[in-house]
Amino acid sequence: MLSRFKSVTAFLPLVVFLLCVRIEASVHEYTGDKFLSKGNAFVVHGGSEGLYSSIPNLNESSPPDSFIRFEKIIFQRPGELSNFSSGSIHAIVFEVDDRETIGGSAYGGQRAVCCTADLAKLGVCTQGQIIHRPSTNNPGWPQVFGVSFDVDKVETILPPRSIQITKSGMYNLYFIHCDPNLKEVVVKGKTVWKNPTGYLPGRMAPLMNFYGYMSLGFVVLGIFWFSQYARYWREVLPLQNCVTIVITLGMFEMALWYFDYAEFNETGVRPTGITVWAVTFGTVKRTVSWLIILMVSMGYGVVRPTLGGLTSKVIMLGATFFVASEVLELVENVGAISDLSGKARLFFILPVAILDAFFILWIFTSLSSTLNKLQARRMLAKLDIYRKFTNALAVAVVVSVGWICYELYFKSNDIYNEQWKNAWIIPAFWQVLSFSLLCVICALWAPSQNSMRYAYSDDASEEFDKEDTLTLIKPSLLTTKDVRSPTEFRSAESGNGLSHRDPEEDKTE
Repeated sequence: MLSRFKSVTAFLPLVVFLLCVRIEASVHEYTGDKFLSKGNAFVVHGGSEGLYSSIPNLNESSPPDSFIRFEKIIFQRPGELSNFSSGSIHAIVFEVDDRETIGGSAYGGQRAVCCTADLAKLGVCTQGQIIHRPSTNNPGWPQVFGVSFDVDKVETILPPRSIQITKSGMYNLYFIHCDPNLKEVVVKGKTVWKNPTGYLPGRMAPLMNFYGYMSLGFVVLGIFWFSQYARYWREVLPLQNCVTIVITLGMFEMALWYFDYAEFNETGVRPTGITVWAVTFGTVKRTVSWLIILMVSMGYGVVRPTLGGLTSKVIMLGATFFVASEVLELVENVGAISDLSGKARLFFILPVAILDAFFILWIFTSLSSTLNKLQARRMLAKLDIYRKFTNALAVAVVVSVGWICYELYFKSNDIYNEQWKNAWIIPAFWQVLSFSLLCVICALWAPSQNSMRYAYSDDASEEFDKEDTLTLIKPSLLTTKDVRSPTEFRSAESGNGLSHRDPEEDKTE
């Protein structure tokens, strides 16, 4: 099993490299993307981002602070098709509320993006052209413009253009054509998407301030914990050393996430190195947190000095969880998420969900056993702190299950990302929940002058064994033959010639 784990971790750097080949950013780059057949059209998805409207500026000559800019967009076709004339390739930009203005259907049939013969007969469009209608709610939208190939030319360039965003919304960009002769065409170049506050996508913009506040929260918690640690360092338990590691990892993780989003917001390109480090610190923190909670639930350092034969199983479970979580976080935060289908994301999410459920089941099973031992041994101080710890875990699990149900409801009712302004709350909630549970653990096991009363003690165990032994030994009932009165006992002694004392001594006795 260990060799199998080593072989998996050996491929982890390769996975990181493959995921970092294309980075999801506000500067969307196209490196030879091919058109895919969708219905009767050929499509390349250029990007989707939540954008806030531009801030009104009295100086009309200054550029807008919220825009989508096309830079060096080049369409290339194979050389053998350069002698053929072709139709136009269009760039279509629309807000999600205007999605119904793209495409149409004849007589209630299947919806088509390219104008069909039936629609052309109705006179609503020209056959072979993109179907689009002006928006009634957003004048001037959708934005549609295109370019054609000249004869004997293998490439054509889309003129540079900048589109100002005057209405907040989720905007989509597609490159579309209807000519089957252009199915081998590829797209190169880039588009730049910018919000008034920077290059962060709209759904990610609030996370920068959130991680700033989380960093401050970890600093406050760290000051409290490290001050107690330095004050009572002679009384520190191994468990408290583990909590110190988790707090340190959390401080690094929050700071790295803040700098990751700050750099992303400033340049428009996500810094791969900082993102990978933030993901890794976060994964290590979650793995260590799970292991600490599991070991505490087993009574490590409280009712048992070691984990015994369970040590290898705990380490293997932690290592498996680390690998699965690291891959999932790299895919979601570093790789191009839009390139993965729903089944592919499910492939990475399922192992982590199963491992989380296994951790929870093992933790509560171990807690039940530990509470029974503490109650049987009448260790009231330890029993009280474990009951508080169990209640906190139970509340966290109930809240987590409720939030998962809400998250599923949120995503199932937001197919087109119309609730993008509130999407940042979902990842932020899990950070707040884990931080709250860490604060509870710090409050329960903070270093103090009485820390050693919660530590494992051989004397307490031996004392408990003696008490149990005494309670198990019951006084045996004596037979009537062995029960003698004092008079009979004296007479027996005198009969045996053993009584030569004075009667006054007998009275005294």
